[in-house]
Amino acid sequence: MTQVPDWLERLAAQAQRIRVPHYLRPPAGRGRAAAVLMLFGEGPNGPDVLLIQRSTRGRRHAGQPAFPGGGVDPDDGGPVEAALRETEEETGADPRGVHVLCTMPELYLNHSDNRVTPVIAWWREPSAVHAASPDEVDSVERVPIAELVDPGNRVTLRHPRGSAGPAFRVRGMLVWGFTAMVLDTVLRVSGLEQPWDPAQMEDLPPESVDLASRS
Repeated sequence: MTQVPDWLERLAAQAQRIRVPHYLRPPAGRGRAAAVLMLFGEGPNGPDVLLIQRSTRGRRHAGQPAFPGGGVDPDDGGPVEAALRETEEETGADPRGVHVLCTMPELYLNHSDNRVTPVIAWWREPSAVHAASPDEVDSVERVPIAELVDPGNRVTLRHPRGSAGPAFRVRGMLVWGFTAMVLDTVLRVSGLEQPWDPAQMEDLPPESVDLASRS
């Protein structure tokens, strides 16, 4: 069992005050409730965060790296229970070893009509993880924070539609879109971000465009 690190306590204290951009604010009366788990732990290479690579066979967000999570079911007590349940179903992580710290404000994803609540948690007692739901998940990675904040692993990614946003190249994955945006915010608020060059611009690879078009 390890103690919650100072940077994560700092993030949790500010999480509910994080400013949500206008285009991510949930519209009144729209959107399906969903949740993702941002599970931070102390791994063999220092602090890390749990990410999944979604199956290329999936219908939603095919092939994309993401936080584990999904829709809030009627039997769930809310976004926290949904995030823990989905994480166990997708990665096998034992929720009994997870200490939930807080939630972030809801974020609206227009293309999937989901109102997503990011749940921030500390992996108090880490358990073995794997692609527990092969139809939905291709692989599971504990990605070291040191790799995420390395300026050499950061880039601004341009979508063919004209939008652009932060991205990370880590563990053979290109993390972009919603997941990268939340990670970018969290690293900045927690004080872990290292200076990097947002002008380092790349186009979203064609294979990622093709997979994203299924959503």
